[in-house]
Amino acid sequence: MGYALHHSVDRRDSVTSQLSTLGHFLVVPTIIPMTRLLVGLFCPGWCAIWITAFVGCSPTQFTTLTIYETPQSFVRLEVDRTLEQENGHSHPASLSPDQMAAVLRGITVQEPLTRIPFYDDVSVPRTHRAFTDQAVAFWAPLLSLALSKATEHEIVTFYQSTTISGTSREVTSGGVFVDGEQLHLVLSNLRSGTHVTADIGIVDTQDDRLTPMRSIAPQRGKLLFNPESARVDKPAEGGLARVFQEERRELIVLYKTIPSHQIEPSTPGSESPADDLPRLR
Repeated sequence: MGYALHHSVDRRDSVTSQLSTLGHFLVVPTIIPMTRLLVGLFCPGWCAIWITAFVGCSPTQFTTLTIYETPQSFVRLEVDRTLEQENGHSHPASLSPDQMAAVLRGITVQEPLTRIPFYDDVSVPRTHRAFTDQAVAFWAPLLSLALSKATEHEIVTFYQSTTISGTSREVTSGGVFVDGEQLHLVLSNLRSGTHVTADIGIVDTQDDRLTPMRSIAPQRGKLLFNPESARVDKPAEGGLARVFQEERRELIVLYKTIPSHQIEPSTPGSESPADDLPRLR
């Protein structure tokens, strides 16, 4: 326990120093000693109850390290629950911000042939980039840093919430991980409305910040990549991976084959990388 705590603090200090060079602010949770509480909760007899409750009822991710966080957005490392016991990702991974920017710039979305005016934004082209230059400049350095800090059992998650009105928001979120020469990007939400099925006046029933890998609205657009030669078809999954990944939108890219894209640092503390993204309603 002492080693794990010391290791976590070392990673936080390292992230803080590197973020200062990127011009971003870091907010991390305070570490509070809970030895007595943990001993009481996880003593023999309670373990089976807590494990059953966790597996059966908890849809949230388990955060291991916060890279960047504001009330509107975050980048975190979380335990990847889809991994089989003997497997792991190729982490830590060395991707420069320019390499990550090239990947984000290459992601495109192809909207359905038939679009609904009250649901889809018909003013945007049917095929358009998922991330604008402003969003790429914001996310690329943070995702690059997070991958360099991740362990083989962790996945990088990202989240952005944009207020549309007093009763609705739009969320962009997902995850990133590296397996060998392949970078996997899961785009769970791209400007997904938080009140797709709820009645007007009803507040959010779930904190979507706790589930960045979960889609909160139907994702109608198809993910493509430019250049097409760098895209890898997603293989069929089995076991736990099939349970957790059944509906997620995932893009697999041979990132080392893509020419790097030079980016300019985003505004320090910027909280609006998605302000000018196409709206998917």
